[in-house]
Amino acid sequence: MTQLPVEIAAQVVRWQAGHGRNHLPWQNTRDAYRVWLSEIMLQQTQVATVLEYYARFLARFPDVVQLAAAPQDEVLALWSGLGYYSRARNLHRCAQIVVQQHGGRFPRTVPELAALPGIGRSTAGAIAAFCFGERAAILDANVRRVLTRVLGFRADLAEAKNERELWRLAEALLPKGDLHAAMPRYTQGLMDLGAGICLPRNPSCMLCPLQNVCVARRDGNPQDYPVRTRKLKRSAQAWWLLLRQDGAGRLWLERRPSAGIWAGLYCPPVYASRAELDTALPPPAAGAAEDLPPFIHVLTHRDLHLHPVLARGVGAVADPHCAEAQQAGWFTPAQCLELGLPAPVRRLIDAL
Repeated sequence: MTQLPVEIAAQVVRWQAGHGRNHLPWQNTRDAYRVWLSEIMLQQTQVATVLEYYARFLARFPDVVQLAAAPQDEVLALWSGLGYYSRARNLHRCAQIVVQQHGGRFPRTVPELAALPGIGRSTAGAIAAFCFGERAAILDANVRRVLTRVLGFRADLAEAKNERELWRLAEALLPKGDLHAAMPRYTQGLMDLGAGICLPRNPSCMLCPLQNVCVARRDGNPQDYPVRTRKLKRSAQAWWLLLRQDGAGRLWLERRPSAGIWAGLYCPPVYASRAELDTALPPPAAGAAEDLPPFIHVLTHRDLHLHPVLARGVGAVADPHCAEAQQAGWFTPAQCLELGLPAPVRRLIDAL
Protein backbone atom coordinates (compact mmCIF):
# COMPACT_ATOMS: atom_id res chain seq x y z
CA MET A 1 0.00 0.00 0.00
CA THR A 2 1.25 3.46 -0.94
CA GLN A 3 2.39 5.49 2.06
CA LEU A 4 0.60 8.84 2.13
CA PRO A 5 2.73 11.87 3.03
CA VAL A 6 1.47 13.95 5.93
CA GLU A 7 0.22 17.51 5.44
CA ILE A 8 0.13 17.52 1.65
CA ALA A 9 -3.17 19.42 1.62
CA ALA A 10 -1.96 22.12 4.02
CA GLN A 11 1.24 22.64 2.02
CA VAL A 12 -0.65 22.95 -1.25
CA VAL A 13 -3.17 25.39 0.26
CA ARG A 14 -0.42 27.63 1.68
CA TRP A 15 1.56 27.57 -1.56
CA GLN A 16 -1.48 28.36 -3.70
CA ALA A 17 -2.35 31.40 -1.59
CA GLY A 18 1.05 32.96 -2.16
CA HIS A 19 2.26 31.56 -5.48
CA GLY A 20 -0.67 30.11 -7.39
CA ARG A 21 -2.96 31.64 -9.98
CA ASN A 22 -5.52 33.81 -8.20
CA HIS A 23 -6.69 36.35 -10.78
CA LEU A 24 -8.15 34.29 -13.61
CA PRO A 25 -11.64 35.51 -14.60
CA TRP A 26 -13.36 32.32 -13.44
CA GLN A 27 -11.73 32.40 -10.02
CA ASN A 28 -12.97 34.08 -6.85
CA THR A 29 -16.55 33.10 -7.66
CA ARG A 30 -18.97 30.44 -6.44
CA ASP A 31 -21.09 30.81 -9.58
CA ALA A 32 -21.39 27.22 -10.83
CA TYR A 33 -22.25 28.38 -14.36
CA ARG A 34 -19.00 30.34 -14.73
CA VAL A 35 -16.89 27.62 -13.13
CA TRP A 36 -18.52 24.90 -15.26
CA LEU A 37 -17.99 26.92 -18.45
CA SER A 38 -14.30 27.43 -17.66
CA GLU A 39 -13.76 23.78 -16.74
CA ILE A 40 -15.27 22.55 -20.01
CA MET A 41 -13.22 25.02 -22.05
CA LEU A 42 -10.02 24.13 -20.19
CA GLN A 43 -10.34 20.45 -21.05
CA GLN A 44 -7.38 19.83 -23.40
CA THR A 45 -6.95 23.58 -24.00
CA GLN A 46 -4.42 26.05 -22.62
CA VAL A 47 -5.50 28.90 -20.32
CA ALA A 48 -4.16 31.55 -22.70
CA THR A 49 -6.44 30.26 -25.47
CA VAL A 50 -9.48 29.92 -23.23
CA LEU A 51 -9.38 33.50 -21.91
CA GLU A 52 -10.68 35.10 -25.11
CA TYR A 53 -13.36 32.46 -25.71
CA TYR A 54 -14.53 32.58 -22.10
CA ALA A 55 -15.07 36.34 -22.21
CA ARG A 56 -16.89 36.12 -25.55
CA PHE A 57 -19.18 33.34 -24.31
CA LEU A 58 -20.12 35.21 -21.14
CA ALA A 59 -20.84 38.37 -23.12
CA ARG A 60 -23.30 36.48 -25.31
CA PHE A 61 -24.57 33.94 -22.76
CA PRO A 62 -24.28 35.48 -19.27
CA ASP A 63 -26.22 32.66 -17.62
CA VAL A 64 -27.24 29.06 -18.18
CA VAL A 65 -30.80 30.00 -19.16
CA GLN A 66 -29.67 32.09 -22.12
CA LEU A 67 -27.19 29.42 -23.22
CA ALA A 68 -29.90 26.76 -23.09
CA ALA A 69 -32.23 28.88 -25.22
CA ALA A 70 -29.67 29.58 -27.95
CA PRO A 71 -29.60 27.69 -31.28
CA GLN A 72 -26.83 25.11 -31.38
CA ASP A 73 -25.37 26.70 -34.50
CA GLU A 74 -24.79 29.92 -32.58
CA VAL A 75 -23.02 28.02 -29.79
CA LEU A 76 -20.83 26.20 -32.30
CA ALA A 77 -20.03 29.46 -34.07
CA LEU A 78 -18.77 31.01 -30.83
CA TRP A 79 -16.79 27.83 -30.12
CA SER A 80 -15.27 27.76 -33.61
CA GLY A 81 -11.48 27.49 -33.38
CA LEU A 82 -11.43 26.13 -29.83
CA GLY A 83 -11.45 22.53 -31.05
CA TYR A 84 -12.90 19.31 -29.62
CA TYR A 85 -16.36 20.35 -30.76
CA SER A 86 -18.17 17.59 -28.90
CA ARG A 87 -17.50 19.79 -25.85
CA ALA A 88 -19.65 22.55 -27.36
CA ARG A 89 -22.50 20.20 -28.22
CA ASN A 90 -22.40 18.70 -24.72
CA LEU A 91 -22.17 22.19 -23.23
CA HIS A 92 -25.38 23.18 -24.97
CA ARG A 93 -27.20 19.97 -24.05
CA CYS A 94 -26.00 20.22 -20.44
CA ALA A 95 -27.34 23.77 -20.17
CA GLN A 96 -30.72 22.60 -21.44
CA ILE A 97 -30.87 19.77 -18.89
CA VAL A 98 -29.87 22.08 -16.03
CA VAL A 99 -32.72 24.42 -17.00
CA GLN A 100 -35.31 21.74 -17.72
CA GLN A 101 -34.57 19.29 -14.92
CA HIS A 102 -32.83 21.37 -12.22
CA GLY A 103 -34.62 24.70 -12.47
CA GLY A 104 -31.57 26.49 -13.84
CA ARG A 105 -29.36 25.56 -10.86
CA PHE A 106 -26.44 23.17 -11.10
CA PRO A 107 -26.67 20.21 -8.70
CA ARG A 108 -24.23 20.24 -5.78
CA THR A 109 -22.98 16.65 -5.58
CA VAL A 110 -20.39 14.86 -7.70
CA PRO A 111 -22.70 11.99 -8.78
CA GLU A 112 -25.41 14.43 -9.92
CA LEU A 113 -22.92 16.65 -11.72
CA ALA A 114 -21.16 13.71 -13.38
CA ALA A 115 -24.49 12.53 -14.79
CA LEU A 116 -24.75 15.67 -16.92
CA PRO A 117 -23.47 15.65 -20.55
CA GLY A 118 -19.77 16.45 -20.90
CA ILE A 119 -19.06 16.43 -17.16
CA GLY A 120 -16.88 13.53 -16.07
CA ARG A 121 -15.87 12.61 -12.54
CA SER A 122 -12.91 15.00 -12.40
CA THR A 123 -14.81 18.01 -13.77
CA ALA A 124 -17.68 17.23 -11.41
CA GLY A 125 -15.22 17.19 -8.51
CA ALA A 126 -13.80 20.57 -9.54
CA ILE A 127 -17.24 22.20 -9.73
CA ALA A 128 -18.32 20.69 -6.40
CA ALA A 129 -15.09 21.79 -4.69
CA PHE A 130 -14.94 25.31 -6.16
CA CYS A 131 -18.61 26.20 -5.85
CA PHE A 132 -19.97 24.18 -2.95
CA GLY A 133 -16.92 23.39 -0.80
CA GLU A 134 -17.53 19.67 -1.27
CA ARG A 135 -14.75 17.27 -0.26
CA ALA A 136 -14.29 16.02 -3.82
CA ALA A 137 -11.14 14.88 -5.60
CA ILE A 138 -10.07 15.78 -9.13
CA LEU A 139 -7.81 13.73 -11.36
CA ASP A 140 -7.25 15.44 -14.69
CA ALA A 141 -4.02 14.88 -16.61
CA ASN A 142 -2.06 17.54 -14.71
CA VAL A 143 -3.19 16.41 -11.27
CA ARG A 144 -2.61 12.77 -12.17
CA ARG A 145 0.98 13.65 -13.00
CA VAL A 146 1.48 15.56 -9.73
CA LEU A 147 0.06 12.84 -7.52
CA THR A 148 1.77 9.88 -9.18
CA ARG A 149 5.12 11.64 -8.85
CA VAL A 150 4.62 12.71 -5.24
CA LEU A 151 3.36 9.29 -4.20
CA GLY A 152 5.73 7.27 -6.38
CA PHE A 153 2.65 5.55 -7.83
CA ARG A 154 4.13 3.07 -10.32
CA ALA A 155 1.03 1.02 -11.12
CA ASP A 156 -0.05 1.00 -14.76
CA LEU A 157 -2.97 3.41 -15.19
CA ALA A 158 -4.01 1.60 -18.35
CA GLU A 159 -5.61 -0.90 -15.95
CA ALA A 160 -8.91 0.19 -14.44
CA LYS A 161 -8.12 -1.21 -10.98
CA ASN A 162 -5.02 0.99 -10.75
CA GLU A 163 -6.95 4.05 -11.88
CA ARG A 164 -9.48 3.31 -9.13
CA GLU A 165 -6.67 3.03 -6.57
CA LEU A 166 -5.25 6.40 -7.59
CA TRP A 167 -8.71 7.91 -7.16
CA ARG A 168 -8.86 6.40 -3.68
CA LEU A 169 -5.51 7.95 -2.78
CA ALA A 170 -6.54 11.32 -4.22
CA GLU A 171 -9.60 11.29 -1.98
CA ALA A 172 -7.54 10.28 1.05
CA LEU A 173 -5.28 13.31 0.55
CA LEU A 174 -8.14 15.84 0.56
CA PRO A 175 -8.20 18.57 3.23
CA LYS A 176 -10.07 18.07 6.44
CA GLY A 177 -11.67 20.67 8.68
CA ASP A 178 -12.97 23.91 7.15
CA LEU A 179 -13.65 22.48 3.71
CA HIS A 180 -15.60 25.47 2.42
CA ALA A 181 -12.43 27.54 2.60
CA ALA A 182 -9.77 24.88 1.94
CA MET A 183 -11.26 22.85 -0.91
CA PRO A 184 -11.30 25.57 -3.59
CA ARG A 185 -7.71 26.59 -2.84
CA TYR A 186 -6.45 23.00 -2.58
CA THR A 187 -8.12 22.06 -5.87
CA GLN A 188 -6.74 25.14 -7.61
CA GLY A 189 -3.33 24.50 -6.07
CA LEU A 190 -3.07 21.03 -7.58
CA MET A 191 -4.09 22.47 -10.95
CA ASP A 192 -1.51 25.24 -10.66
CA LEU A 193 1.27 22.81 -9.73
CA GLY A 194 0.50 20.62 -12.72
CA ALA A 195 0.24 23.56 -15.13
CA GLY A 196 3.30 25.55 -14.07
CA ILE A 197 5.65 23.53 -11.85
CA CYS A 198 5.23 19.77 -12.24
CA LEU A 199 5.53 19.84 -16.03
CA PRO A 200 5.72 16.69 -18.20
CA ARG A 201 9.31 17.56 -19.12
CA ASN A 202 11.82 19.52 -17.05
CA PRO A 203 9.67 20.05 -13.94
CA SER A 204 10.73 22.89 -11.63
CA CYS A 205 11.15 20.69 -8.57
CA MET A 206 13.05 23.33 -6.56
CA LEU A 207 9.98 25.60 -6.69
CA CYS A 208 7.52 22.90 -5.67
CA PRO A 209 6.03 23.01 -2.16
CA LEU A 210 5.96 19.20 -2.14
CA GLN A 211 9.61 18.67 -3.06
CA ASN A 212 10.50 17.26 0.38
CA VAL A 213 7.89 14.50 0.19
CA CYS A 214 8.00 13.77 -3.55
CA VAL A 215 9.18 10.24 -4.32
CA ALA A 216 9.96 11.05 -7.97
CA ARG A 217 12.19 13.97 -6.99
CA ARG A 218 13.95 11.85 -4.38
CA ASP A 219 14.61 9.10 -6.93
CA GLY A 220 15.46 11.52 -9.74
CA ASN A 221 12.96 10.04 -12.21
CA PRO A 222 9.91 12.32 -12.55
CA GLN A 223 9.82 11.60 -16.28
CA ASP A 224 8.77 8.02 -15.48
CA TYR A 225 5.37 9.14 -14.16
CA PRO A 226 2.56 8.53 -14.71
CA VAL A 227 2.86 4.94 -15.94
CA ARG A 228 0.54 4.03 -18.80
CA THR A 229 1.53 1.22 -21.12
CA ARG A 230 -1.38 1.51 -23.56
CA LYS A 231 -0.52 4.41 -25.82
CA LEU A 232 -2.77 6.17 -28.30
CA LYS A 233 -2.30 4.95 -31.85
CA ARG A 234 -2.11 7.79 -34.33
CA SER A 235 -3.29 7.54 -37.90
CA ALA A 236 -3.25 9.79 -40.95
CA GLN A 237 -5.92 10.61 -43.48
CA ALA A 238 -5.97 12.75 -46.62
CA TRP A 239 -8.96 14.99 -47.39
CA TRP A 240 -9.54 17.15 -50.47
CA LEU A 241 -11.71 20.18 -49.69
CA LEU A 242 -13.68 21.68 -52.56
CA LEU A 243 -13.96 25.44 -52.07
CA ARG A 244 -16.68 26.45 -54.55
CA GLN A 245 -17.02 30.21 -54.89
CA ASP A 246 -19.71 31.88 -56.96
CA GLY A 247 -19.46 35.17 -58.83
CA ALA A 248 -20.56 37.12 -55.74
CA GLY A 249 -17.78 35.64 -53.61
CA ARG A 250 -20.07 33.31 -51.68
CA LEU A 251 -18.90 29.85 -50.61
CA TRP A 252 -20.82 26.60 -50.74
CA LEU A 253 -20.76 24.93 -47.30
CA GLU A 254 -22.46 21.81 -45.96
CA ARG A 255 -23.11 20.65 -42.44
CA ARG A 256 -20.98 17.62 -41.54
CA PRO A 257 -22.71 14.45 -40.29
CA SER A 258 -23.68 14.31 -36.62
CA ALA A 259 -20.91 11.81 -35.84
CA GLY A 260 -17.23 11.71 -36.74
CA ILE A 261 -14.64 14.40 -37.41
CA TRP A 262 -16.02 17.97 -37.23
CA ALA A 263 -19.46 16.56 -36.43
CA GLY A 264 -22.26 19.08 -36.91
CA LEU A 265 -19.95 21.82 -38.21
CA TYR A 266 -20.13 23.51 -41.60
CA CYS A 267 -17.43 22.60 -44.09
CA PRO A 268 -16.71 22.56 -47.82
CA PRO A 269 -17.48 19.19 -49.44
CA VAL A 270 -14.83 16.58 -48.60
CA TYR A 271 -13.37 13.98 -50.97
CA ALA A 272 -10.88 11.15 -50.56
CA SER A 273 -8.83 12.10 -53.64
CA ARG A 274 -8.39 14.82 -56.24
CA ALA A 275 -9.82 12.48 -58.87
CA GLU A 276 -12.97 11.99 -56.80
CA LEU A 277 -13.25 15.74 -56.31
CA ASP A 278 -12.97 16.33 -60.05
CA THR A 279 -15.98 14.09 -60.69
CA ALA A 280 -18.13 16.55 -58.71
CA LEU A 281 -17.27 19.36 -61.14
CA PRO A 282 -18.25 19.83 -64.76
CA PRO A 283 -15.25 19.14 -67.07
CA PRO A 284 -14.28 22.76 -67.81
CA ALA A 285 -14.38 23.65 -64.12
CA ALA A 286 -12.37 20.59 -63.08
CA GLY A 287 -9.53 21.65 -65.34
CA ALA A 288 -9.59 25.24 -64.09
CA ALA A 289 -9.77 24.42 -60.38
CA GLU A 290 -6.81 25.79 -58.43
CA ASP A 291 -4.86 23.67 -55.95
CA LEU A 292 -4.11 25.74 -52.85
CA PRO A 293 -1.14 24.86 -50.61
CA PRO A 294 -1.84 21.65 -48.67
CA PHE A 295 -1.30 21.53 -44.91
CA ILE A 296 -1.65 19.20 -41.93
CA HIS A 297 -4.26 19.66 -39.21
CA VAL A 298 -3.45 17.70 -36.05
CA LEU A 299 -6.28 16.01 -34.14
CA THR A 300 -6.03 13.96 -30.95
CA HIS A 301 -5.63 10.60 -32.67
CA ARG A 302 -5.19 11.54 -36.29
CA ASP A 303 -3.30 13.82 -38.67
CA LEU A 304 -5.51 15.27 -41.38
CA HIS A 305 -3.61 16.05 -44.57
CA LEU A 306 -5.83 18.72 -46.09
CA HIS A 307 -5.71 19.61 -49.79
CA PRO A 308 -7.91 22.66 -50.51
CA VAL A 309 -9.01 23.14 -54.11
CA LEU A 310 -10.59 26.42 -55.21
CA ALA A 311 -13.17 26.41 -58.01
CA ARG A 312 -14.68 29.79 -58.91
CA GLY A 313 -18.00 30.31 -60.64
CA VAL A 314 -19.21 26.73 -60.12
CA GLY A 315 -22.76 25.78 -59.10
CA ALA A 316 -23.60 23.75 -56.04
CA VAL A 317 -22.94 20.01 -56.09
CA ALA A 318 -23.84 18.28 -52.83
CA ASP A 319 -21.22 16.09 -51.22
CA PRO A 320 -22.41 12.47 -51.63
CA HIS A 321 -20.60 11.52 -48.41
CA CYS A 322 -22.41 14.09 -46.27
CA ALA A 323 -25.48 12.50 -44.65
CA GLU A 324 -26.85 15.95 -43.83
CA ALA A 325 -25.97 17.67 -47.11
CA GLN A 326 -29.50 19.11 -47.27
CA GLN A 327 -28.30 21.57 -44.59
CA ALA A 328 -26.15 23.38 -47.08
CA GLY A 329 -26.05 26.57 -49.07
CA TRP A 330 -24.16 29.58 -50.35
CA PHE A 331 -22.77 31.81 -47.61
CA THR A 332 -21.19 35.25 -47.75
CA PRO A 333 -17.98 35.76 -45.73
CA ALA A 334 -20.02 37.57 -43.04
CA GLN A 335 -22.52 34.71 -42.87
CA CYS A 336 -19.69 32.19 -42.58
CA LEU A 337 -18.59 33.87 -39.37
CA GLU A 338 -21.99 33.06 -37.85
CA LEU A 339 -21.59 29.32 -38.47
CA GLY A 340 -19.76 26.68 -36.53
CA LEU A 341 -16.62 26.13 -38.59
CA PRO A 342 -13.57 23.93 -37.98
CA ALA A 343 -10.50 26.05 -37.29
CA PRO A 344 -8.66 25.16 -40.53
CA VAL A 345 -11.78 25.90 -42.60
CA ARG A 346 -12.14 29.27 -40.90
CA ARG A 347 -8.51 30.05 -41.75
CA LEU A 348 -9.08 29.08 -45.40
CA ILE A 349 -12.14 31.31 -45.62
CA ASP A 350 -10.26 34.20 -44.02
CA ALA A 351 -7.49 33.76 -46.60
CA LEU A 352 -10.00 33.89 -49.47
